[in-house]
Amino acid sequence: MPIPINHVKPKRQTAKENAFDQLQQWIIDGTLEPGEKLVDVELASALGVSRTPIRESLQLLEVQGFVKMYPGKATQVTEVHKETIKDLLPPLAALQALAAELVIPHQSEKMLHELEGLNEQFANAVNSKDYFSALKLDEEFHQVIVNAANNPYIHRMVASLQAHVRRLFFHNSIVLTVGSIDEHNEIIRLIKERKSTEVSGVMRENWLRAIEEFKNL
Repeated sequence: MPIPINHVKPKRQTAKENAFDQLQQWIIDGTLEPGEKLVDVELASALGVSRTPIRESLQLLEVQGFVKMYPGKATQVTEVHKETIKDLLPPLAALQALAAELVIPHQSEKMLHELEGLNEQFANAVNSKDYFSALKLDEEFHQVIVNAANNPYIHRMVASLQAHVRRLFFHNSIVLTVGSIDEHNEIIRLIKERKSTEVSGVMRENWLRAIEEFKNL
């Protein structure tokens, strides 16, 4: 089981939180491949922790659907199934649309400037076909809105769903299109103009369009 040794360890977190975040990231980006067996002793050694936080992290990852534990036998990374996108994106789109509505009374010049800057970087990445960077910037753009909406329940649910979407995007080499650039600009404009119903619709479409794009891969 190849495990990187030069990863950056998060700070100011418990051993379990550190282990969970790193293992989830390795599963998302394919460092730990679908179907791979996970050995808690090796993971503990790689992360510099005891086996307890590793086991606790694996239990949480099983709840989230990233690993499957077979008591007394093995723990394996779950497979990636492209067709699950049609189940993942609708609830995520609904939550993102609600966040866009809720952010309107919390908007600030700083937030809007940040969104504009991220979309400019996103556009540069898409136009230069740097799709890995585009994926990260797209997620950052939407996360700014989710954070500013200031609803902890939306924040937690989006984080869980987004992790699975990120994994699907990584494993299926998703290409983000110029259509998203225009939709981001429209989202920013509608937030500025405090048009909650309209921004909700554009945000929802921004996410649901990916289902059709997935089918054409």
